[in-house]
Amino acid sequence: MNKCGELTVMAGNGMQRQTVLSLRETIARIEDRRLPGCVRAASAADPAGFRGEKEEASRRKLLPVGVPQLDDALKGGLPLEGMTEIRNAETRDAGAAAGFVAALAALYQREKKEKGHLAPILWISQALACQEAGHPYAPGLASYGLDAERFLFVSVRTVKDALWITETALSVPVFAAVVLEIRGNPACLALSESRRLHVRARAGGMPLLVFRQAGEEEASSAFFRFQVKPASAGERPLPDGSVLCGSIGHPAFHLLVEKSRAYAPLDIFLEWNAHDRRFYPLDERRSAALQTDDKPANPVDPLPASAGRSGRAQPLGRLVAFARAS
Repeated sequence: MNKCGELTVMAGNGMQRQTVLSLRETIARIEDRRLPGCVRAASAADPAGFRGEKEEASRRKLLPVGVPQLDDALKGGLPLEGMTEIRNAETRDAGAAAGFVAALAALYQREKKEKGHLAPILWISQALACQEAGHPYAPGLASYGLDAERFLFVSVRTVKDALWITETALSVPVFAAVVLEIRGNPACLALSESRRLHVRARAGGMPLLVFRQAGEEEASSAFFRFQVKPASAGERPLPDGSVLCGSIGHPAFHLLVEKSRAYAPLDIFLEWNAHDRRFYPLDERRSAALQTDDKPANPVDPLPASAGRSGRAQPLGRLVAFARAS
């Protein structure tokens, strides 16, 4: 074997050894054990190789959501470069999930505006998803906190076309965020394809929101994955802390953080204030009531009977059958 070949083998063995030692350190850190002496020595000899991933995560650009409990689970906030996945388990929850995605898009758009960039949102939707849950409505988006004049919507027939447009858009860093809306779990968007989208989003320096309608939980390269369900909005709160009786409150979401850097999934209730363009946590009393089953713990009593009558249903009296007309 020539000298160049020997150097190549030695370099390859060195890389393999560093990889094995790095994996051992990671496992020991997860198990909260002391590192073996050989790993400590190798780590001290090459700190950049062992701490590169940690330093990379610390340099990652994040967008705080504004809810401390959620930001803690996200280790600082939503990624400004990379993929985040949002899904709803059932079709009937697609409206709530779409509202949550629109709220995230509004956060990204506000972040760009604060930096002096009037960047648009690009929403790419599979035609089947549009048939099930409808198209975004411009006046509704404006009242929701998005800049409707800087909102681009694309509807395509197949998932492959949607993926092609998404990858092309991620290579042009002009958007505040790119939303990819698909139906279910198509085979053409498996783990390898999600990895490619994630890499494209990071290389382009843009956030990508993958929105799955009626999608199942599956392996993904996204930084985070949220499952969204609708929650009771209640009555609209006033600045003094009271509520406006008979009103409809802010949009509310039951959010389950399925994939994150936290030790356990986070179950939280949020409401979206379109005027402030930010999320607020629902108070503990409402959250406890919403976390019960569909049937309330204390069902509402039936309407009281009118004055002078008992609450018990009155008999209908005698029934008379009429002969069928010939």
